Amino acid sequence: MLVGASGMYYRSDDGRDILDGTAGLWCVNAGHGRREIASAVAAQLQELDYAPSFQLGHPLAFRFAERLAEIAPPGLDRIFFTGSGSESVDTALKIALAYQRAIGQGTRTRLIGRERGYHGVGFGGISVGGLVNNRRAFATLHGVDHLRHTHDPSRNLFCDGLPEHGVELADDLERLVQLHGAETIAAVIVEPVAGSTGVLLPPRGYLKRLREIASRHGILLIFDEVITGFGRLGSPFAAQHFDVIPDIITSAKALTNGAIPMGAVFTSRGVHEGLMQGPEAAIELFHGYTYSGHPAACAAGLASLDIYRDEGLFTRAAELQEHWQRNLLSLRTAPHVADIRAMGLVAAIELSPRHGDPGSRGFEVFSRCFEKGLLVRANGDTIALSPPLIITRDEIDQLTQMLSDVLKVTP
Repeated sequence: MLVGASGMYYRSDDGRDILDGTAGLWCVNAGHGRREIASAVAAQLQELDYAPSFQLGHPLAFRFAERLAEIAPPGLDRIFFTGSGSESVDTALKIALAYQRAIGQGTRTRLIGRERGYHGVGFGGISVGGLVNNRRAFATLHGVDHLRHTHDPSRNLFCDGLPEHGVELADDLERLVQLHGAETIAAVIVEPVAGSTGVLLPPRGYLKRLREIASRHGILLIFDEVITGFGRLGSPFAAQHFDVIPDIITSAKALTNGAIPMGAVFTSRGVHEGLMQGPEAAIELFHGYTYSGHPAACAAGLASLDIYRDEGLFTRAAELQEHWQRNLLSLRTAPHVADIRAMGLVAAIELSPRHGDPGSRGFEVFSRCFEKGLLVRANGDTIALSPPLIITRDEIDQLTQMLSDVLKVTP
């Protein structure tokens, strides 16, 4: 049980300080307990606690959208606010379908995801997602297909940076075009770095090739940046880090530093203008949420952007990346370590599973780390790390040493 938090640390119910190696759940990029955010939210709640977003608006939502457009990849400056990453994904998929229909491409109703992808827990996100248990437990939408995943341990173990092998896996989109016909495909959605499946880094050149194929066939490219957005890789968005501009970006989590649930979908002007047609009194996009652009969430988001800007957090991961990678890769000789993947301020330590008991070793490492004073995330037998961007080099050293100690005593 966690009962408090400040800076880089949680406080457990038994009074211990727990070093946060996961930024909460990939979201508290500026660290915990930021008074600037709390003060902004408190002031906003007293001035305007709620305003509907249907036929009406409020200034803070527009101000926040303008600020987000300033840091977004070039051209992605039309913003739709949601309440979470799952809502952002379902919104992006609906925008893609509506856009194709609006421009006279109504046969484009198919959505393409990727194996091992995670896109939230809405029915759209589960359907384009590629995590087996999510798909197995719930019904999924029809008219969805999947690219092959990019994990290739036979060629890419312990990479220092992006995997050198696997760019050709982007050609799987070409295969699906040949199978289904480009005229049936509305959009393809991928995580630039696949997070929940165990931090899978894209092969060098993979995202650029995916962009080229999608453009050639009139398919919208959606980047799910719920995890990678707001500085995780050393740029405001992964699209800028990889120099690949999609048509739509989904975001959430660090959008408000995790303080208040909120998401945002960034679209290109082309997509926006394709939808903004018809009579002025008509609805262009039959979609919206009660809490879109919630005033208090906007206040939290604006305060978060100020912190990210003033403290240089959008680029801090790039500054720490070499130290981060060197520390994490030093664990390659620790017991049971099968692979390590790291870039920016995100990493995964993949452990060999116990025979007949997959996932148990990862959970034991998670539990032992918590007892020792470190919060990590266990995805099966993969330990995922994504600390707040305010982490220091000394704290990276401390995190690495604690992991090393735990790995040495975990059978």
